[in-house]
Amino acid sequence: MLKASVVVALITIALKTGAWWLTDSVGLLSDALESLVNLASAIFGLMMVTVAQRPADEDHPYGHHKAEYFSSGFEGILIIVAALGIVWVAGHRLFNPEPLDQVGWGLALSVVSSALNGFLAWVMFGAAKEHRSIALKSDAKHLITDVWTSFGVVVGVGLVVLSGWIWLDSLVAVLVALVIMKEGVSLLWESSQGLMDEALEPEVMEKIHATLEGFSHTSEHTQVIRFDHLVTRRAGQRRYIDMHMHMPFNWSLGRAATLRVSVEQALMSEVPGLRASIQLLPSDMESHYEGQEGKYL
Repeated sequence: MLKASVVVALITIALKTGAWWLTDSVGLLSDALESLVNLASAIFGLMMVTVAQRPADEDHPYGHHKAEYFSSGFEGILIIVAALGIVWVAGHRLFNPEPLDQVGWGLALSVVSSALNGFLAWVMFGAAKEHRSIALKSDAKHLITDVWTSFGVVVGVGLVVLSGWIWLDSLVAVLVALVIMKEGVSLLWESSQGLMDEALEPEVMEKIHATLEGFSHTSEHTQVIRFDHLVTRRAGQRRYIDMHMHMPFNWSLGRAATLRVSVEQALMSEVPGLRASIQLLPSDMESHYEGQEGKYL
């Protein structure tokens, strides 16, 4: 999918650069610069997805799944740098406005490139949801932002033609820069949270709690089987959960291990990509450790 993003980025760069060359519009120039960011992000994202798919090894026993977060962070940095460049160019043109040429052809090329980006973003959002890939999701979000900023540029250039106010072209470029800068900051924040082992999503936690509820057992007002110290984290496409499972002290190790396997399989079946680690404890024993506890009673 990221290979397709690279190809589309090359096509949109050609179209938007042609639109800028024809019109000499700083608004369309800002649109073309963002497409350059799309290309660099898609190439780097493709590299990081390839790394993330590598199997676990001696130096990385938990795998390489977090590599995708570097792709998202890199894309965020590129977006911010591009936005600052757009502001610099637009600020200069704001005080030295120049008339636009061949606006019709320029806007047509911009609309075609936006349609390509919109279609690719729609496809990538579906792929990102299916594969739980932050690299695909980040690229798709950036493409959607590109579509909206291109729409704003087209409207702005159209207003310049209708009103004759040439300075509107620079103003639109500055507004485009602010919009994409916001997206860049958002991507940086999202990647940083992933690198800091953010907990699983609330909707995923609901599925986990519902699954554990099916294994909990109470007899004579006493909870015979219960779960506590539930801790979760995300690492790229992988999800991890650690917990304690309490059971009667007189159970054999074989019986306890059989139940644990059943719980693990049920959790992994309910939540794709989940890796469960369950510590067995007698029902009358508690394990205490420093840090925040996640309890399921």
